[in-house]
Amino acid sequence: MQTIKEANSIPFVSQEVVLPAPVEPSGFVMHNNALSQPATGQVIVRVEASGISFAEQAMRRDRYPGQPSFPFVPGYDLVGTVVAMGPGVNASWMGKRVAALTKTGGWASYSLRAANELLLVPDGIDPAEAETLVVNGLTAWQMLHRKAQIQSGQTIVVHGANGGVGTTLVQLALHAGVRVIGLASRRHHATLKEQGVEPVDYNDPNWAGQIRQLAPDGVDAVFDNVGGAGITQSFRLLKRGGTLVSYAIASAMLTKKSMLLNFVNLIARLTWWNLLPNGRQALFYDVMAGRGSQAYQARSQDDFAQIMSLLASGVLTPRIAARFPLDHIQQAMELAESRTAYGKVILIPNHSPNA
Repeated sequence: MQTIKEANSIPFVSQEVVLPAPVEPSGFVMHNNALSQPATGQVIVRVEASGISFAEQAMRRDRYPGQPSFPFVPGYDLVGTVVAMGPGVNASWMGKRVAALTKTGGWASYSLRAANELLLVPDGIDPAEAETLVVNGLTAWQMLHRKAQIQSGQTIVVHGANGGVGTTLVQLALHAGVRVIGLASRRHHATLKEQGVEPVDYNDPNWAGQIRQLAPDGVDAVFDNVGGAGITQSFRLLKRGGTLVSYAIASAMLTKKSMLLNFVNLIARLTWWNLLPNGRQALFYDVMAGRGSQAYQARSQDDFAQIMSLLASGVLTPRIAARFPLDHIQQAMELAESRTAYGKVILIPNHSPNA
C-alpha cells in the first residue's frame, strides 16, 4: 500500500534510468538517487508511468536539440501521485494523481517537480492510459485545434499514423468529423482501416502520388514528423488555405549532419514558404514552446482536461504498444525503435509495497 510521507520525513530514494553517453539500448544504467526534500513550490511525485517518445530516441544518439549534458535521466513526461510537498503548495494536491511534461527526468520511480507544472488526472483513469496522452495528447490536440484549426468535413494527412502522436491525432481528427489519410507501414493498414483511416504505405517512394489520387484537389493540413526532403512533398499536397504542421525531424536521425543544422534548415524552409504568395502556411510546433509562462500552463491545463474527458468517455482509446518495468529499459527501447509498434511503449516503475 502506498504511503504518503511528510516533506520532512526520510528522503525518497528514486530508481532512475541514466543515459551516460550516446549508447545502444543496452547501455542505459540503473541508478538509485535520494531526492532532496521539496523546496517552496515543489512536490515529489511517485511515478506510476512514463513513456518512450521520439525525443528519447534522439537523445540516446545525442541528436536532440537542447538536450542536457551527459549523464542525465531521460523521460519527456510522467503520470503519478503527489506524495510530498514543500511550503507554499496548495494542500489539495496531496494524494492527487497528476501528469507532468518534464522533457527529461521522467524515467524514475520518484520525481521532484514544480507544483505549477502539474496537470490533473481525474479519478478512475489508469495511469498508463493517461500517460499515452500527456506529451502525445497535448501535441496532437494543439496541432489539430490550435495550429491548423481543422474543421469538420476537411481532409488531413498524418505521417506516422501508427505512432504515439499519430494514433492520438487520428482519433481526435475522426472524432471531429475530419477525413484522415494516414501514412504507415503496411502491417498497420488493417488497424487503421478499422478506425476509418485511408492508409498509405510510407515505404512507397510514390506515397505523395498515392495521396494525390485520394485527394486530387489537395488536403487541408499535413502533420509531418519526418522532415527532410519529403517535407517539400508534404507542403505541395496542400490546397490553397491549407496548413503544414511540422513537429519533428525523424529523418535526421539517419544522417550524420548536425541536428541543429537540420533544424535551422527546416525553419528556413518553412519561413520561405510562408513568404511566398501561395495561400498556404507552414508552421513548426513545439509542445514546450512558452513553457514557464502563465499562458502556457493555463493552455496546457485546459487542453489536457478536454483530452482526459475524451479518454474517460471512451472517445479516445489509449494506444499502448507494450508495458515494461522501468528496469527493462533495453527491451522497451528496442521495441520503440523497431518501427513495428502501434502506439506508445510505457515504462512502469517498480515500487515496494510500502514505498
